[in-house]
Amino acid sequence: MAADHPSAYGIETDAMTLQRYVLQQQRKHPNASGDLTNLLTSLLTAFKAISSSVRKAGLAHLYGIAGDVNVQGEEVKKLDVLSNELMINMLKSSYTVCAMVSEENEKVIEVDEGKQGKYIVTFDPLDGSSNIDCLVSIGTIFGIFRKTSDGPVKKEELLQTGRNLVAAGYCLYGSATMVVLSTGHGVNGFMLDPSLGEFILTHRHMKVPEKGKVYSINEGYAKQWSKGLTEYVRTRKFPEEGQKGMNQRYVGSMVADIHRTLLNGGIFLYPATKDAPNGKLRLLYESAPMAFIMEQAGGIAILQDGSAILDIQPTEIHQRSTVFMGSKKDVEELVQFFEKYDKSA
Repeated sequence: MAADHPSAYGIETDAMTLQRYVLQQQRKHPNASGDLTNLLTSLLTAFKAISSSVRKAGLAHLYGIAGDVNVQGEEVKKLDVLSNELMINMLKSSYTVCAMVSEENEKVIEVDEGKQGKYIVTFDPLDGSSNIDCLVSIGTIFGIFRKTSDGPVKKEELLQTGRNLVAAGYCLYGSATMVVLSTGHGVNGFMLDPSLGEFILTHRHMKVPEKGKVYSINEGYAKQWSKGLTEYVRTRKFPEEGQKGMNQRYVGSMVADIHRTLLNGGIFLYPATKDAPNGKLRLLYESAPMAFIMEQAGGIAILQDGSAILDIQPTEIHQRSTVFMGSKKDVEELVQFFEKYDKSA
């Protein structure tokens, strides 16, 4: 390599940035307006701002309680409030969004008429916020739906099934900041290069392994599990002779647990309990976007009754659901336990 070649100095001169990738995908659709590209670009700006805030949260006194309680009855962290405002303001200013659903807002966030576009965005601005103070990985989850009619946003347009997602993904704020995105044609991962301020394609065509070695569940609720789930977890921990067991890993931030499952395989489980018979994760802005990513990566995402998460028709914007997703073979094995022990009960 010539000494004067840029790569000789560690400089990448043809990096595939996320914005460049989205523009490239846009060219495959001659009739595309470019609105989705603008929307994703605005999201990226919000992610960079949130990432920067997360990095300096302690120094800027962003930890701790803001003094408010969100619609889920949880105390709102200062960083939650900031992240939510960043997401809302960036999306409003993109002129591509007509309405938003956020975990932190009880009601739908409507965009002023002069700034409205054709997309509806659902998001959890800072998933895993209970882990903020102890510096555990947190993230942002988002889903993008298309408005299907003219005029004011209708209730049914806010309550679309996951099959109607135009795009979905998450941004993980961990040892690095990474966006994992799908526009319905596979899954790609982009890591933030802080020296450039750009997300660079680092994980092309992500595929979840067919079988994994890790199961991820909060075992503190084991007494409240169904018989089928109890037996499934027991056989992972104490496999029969000749069979392999699984390791347990549970971070408590959905983004972190799903990201690990996506990369290494295995299964993520968030079941119903006696206290939360419908599950605890929110369908529109947690379960459905993550299920979209998992299915696009070759995995499976189901409810406790075995139905696909993406097929569920929401009835309210903060509707909760159970979640079981991950490697194809691992989820299929779980379904066998549900059918054997729970459906016959």
